[in-house]
Amino acid sequence: MSEVTTLTRDEFPALLREIPDLPHSLYIRGSLPPPEYKLLAVVGSRRMSHYGKDACEKIIAGLRGYPISIVSGLALGVDGCAHRAALNARLHTIAVPGSGLNDDVLYPRAHYSLAQDILASGGALLSEEEPDFHARPESFPKRNRIMAGMSHAVLVVEAGLQSGTLITARLAVDYNRDVLTVPGSIFSENTEGPHLLLTLGATPIRNADDVLLSLGFEAGDHVEHVYSDDEQRVVEILKEPMPRDELLRTLSLPVAVGNALLLRMELNGFIVESQGVIRKK
Repeated sequence: MSEVTTLTRDEFPALLREIPDLPHSLYIRGSLPPPEYKLLAVVGSRRMSHYGKDACEKIIAGLRGYPISIVSGLALGVDGCAHRAALNARLHTIAVPGSGLNDDVLYPRAHYSLAQDILASGGALLSEEEPDFHARPESFPKRNRIMAGMSHAVLVVEAGLQSGTLITARLAVDYNRDVLTVPGSIFSENTEGPHLLLTLGATPIRNADDVLLSLGFEAGDHVEHVYSDDEQRVVEILKEPMPRDELLRTLSLPVAVGNALLLRMELNGFIVESQGVIRKK
């Protein structure tokens, strides 16, 4: 599985470079999405309800096919649901845990396999903590600012009034990011946080179209993808399934450019890779 490397400031996600409390360093495993992607942070309660799970899964499923990466914190509850829903929708996803990125310290341990699935799908794990850092209570508010700072918008699915999720929403406001939230039952403590955010001007989210509009997409329309020249070459070459290495050699592109191209096409559902062999979807 991928090694931990260090990003230079120039390699930080573009919006993250704008925040006043910029991390001194940022470690990564995996790959960030192409720069034209919109980053949507999805956060919420660790004690996720059935309603919250259904809302999270339905909204993210509706984003399939759009150049969007789902950012969350790998935590139990809504975070894990958001990452898994993104994987199911073939969306890029970025996890920002409160720990370092080495396998033996990834937190929570219950989501170790989820972290590996994120990496296997072409996603990324990010942390400002040293790779061998064990998560501590104070590291979670720190990572919340990274999620809010790197994202174009923050979607709150469920949160109590004392939830750390509201810290992320407050930071999003401080950084001039859009705050979106899912309304819920007036009888549920889990929706007291979203309802408070609504009174403060957050955008109510009923479905994926509401999210797409907030991110500047034409909601309700199917994505008409026009292949780039390089994508068209891949489609033409893949008349028969082909090993990744052979395909990259045939494309005659720099390795990093070729891998990014194939990742983007797989995330968009145009190709699929299994055991190192790539075929058209």
